[in-house]
Amino acid sequence: MRKFDLCLSSEGAEVVLATSSDEKHPPENIIDGNPETFWTTTGMFPQEFIICFHKHVKVEKLIIQSYLVRTLKIEKTTSKEPVSFEQWIEKDFTHTEGQLQNEEIVAHDGYCTYLRFIITSAFDHFTSVHSVSAEGIVVSNHS
Repeated sequence: MRKFDLCLSSEGAEVVLATSSDEKHPPENIIDGNPETFWTTTGMFPQEFIICFHKHVKVEKLIIQSYLVRTLKIEKTTSKEPVSFEQWIEKDFTHTEGQLQNEEIVAHDGYCTYLRFIITSAFDHFTSVHSVSAEGIVVSNHS
């Protein structure tokens, strides 16, 4: 089976929830495939966003490009709706002064239909997420 980036909007992924939104930097920028665009948080933490795949997938590797994120939790569900999430990954990011954080996470047991990303803390009052990439395969399409 062909592995590809499951998180691209061009592959059918969608950001279905974000706890903050700036009209110049909307959450859809996370999955648009453009390295020049990003989503920015506006205010207190935690902040979160949920990506829907609209199919059952197996994520094998995640690459998150962000700025000023300190701690990120990732939860997953295989439900047809964004409910019943279970804790999956928690990662402390390295502070990269003046540069994008480029965190690569090898994923185990990555079967899901939705992923919830929760920024629990940051190195500053605001953070940005430039892209989330999820390498993996489609297990089945929703009926």
